[in-house]
Amino acid sequence: MFDQPFVRPSAIQRLDPRVRMGSAALAALSISTLQTASACSLGLALGLLLLIFAKPPLLPLLQRLAVVNVFVVFLWCVTPITMPGREVLSWGPVSVSAEGLHLSLLVSIKSNAIVCTYLALVATMNASTAGRALECLHCPRKLVFLFLFTARYVHVIAQQWQNLSVAARLRGFRPKSNMHTYRTLASLLGLLLVRSYERSLRVREAMLLRGFSGQFHSVAMFRVRPPDILFAVFVLLCLVGIVAVEYKDTLYG
Repeated sequence: MFDQPFVRPSAIQRLDPRVRMGSAALAALSISTLQTASACSLGLALGLLLLIFAKPPLLPLLQRLAVVNVFVVFLWCVTPITMPGREVLSWGPVSVSAEGLHLSLLVSIKSNAIVCTYLALVATMNASTAGRALECLHCPRKLVFLFLFTARYVHVIAQQWQNLSVAARLRGFRPKSNMHTYRTLASLLGLLLVRSYERSLRVREAMLLRGFSGQFHSVAMFRVRPPDILFAVFVLLCLVGIVAVEYKDTLYG
C-alpha cells in the first residue's frame, strides 16, 4: 500500500469519510476562487486548524509541505519578473511588478491552505476507505477502480523496479551519461512494463475466478452521526465567512 503515516487515531479520524471527502472538496473549490490575501489567509487558518485536530506526525507533514512549496519557490522566482504591471523594484534589465508579487502571494497561501485541508481530511483515511467514500459520493466507478488498483499495486511495481536495479548493479552496471546507460535503462523500463502487464493478466484471471462482476463489495458501513453533521456545518459556516470576507474586501477594499 501507499505509505500512510497520517492514518492514526484522532478527532478527524472518527468522522464519516464521506463527510470528510465532501468537506475537503468544497473547501478546495472555495479557497481556489479567492482573490484577496485576507480571505486566503483565513482559508489557510482553517486548514491549519483542521491539521491540529488531525494530529499528523510532524516529519511526514513537513516533507509533504516541502514538496508543494518547492513549486511555490519557483513561482516566486519567475512570476514577479515576468508578469506585467506596476514596477516596484528594478535591478538592471530585471523589474519586479506588484501584480506578480500579489499573484505569487495568493498562490502560496491558497496552495498551502488546500494541501493542509486535504492532509487533514483525506490523507487520514486509508486507500480502501477513500475508495468506498468516493463510490458513495457517486464518483465514476472506473475512476474509483483505477484509484484502488493503483493503491494496491503501485508498491509491487516499485519493488519490481528495485529488484531489476539491484540485478543490474550486481552485473556491474553503473549509470553514467552515455549511450550504454540509456540503452540499459530503456531495457529495464521495457522489462518492467512487460512484467507489469503479465501480472495484470494474472490478477484479472484470479479476480474472475473469484466471481468478480465489476463491483467491489466493502464491509465498511458508513453512518452519518450528529458529530458528522456538526463538523459539516462548521466547515460550511467557515467557508461562508471566508467568502463573505472576500466580497467585503472586493467591494470596500
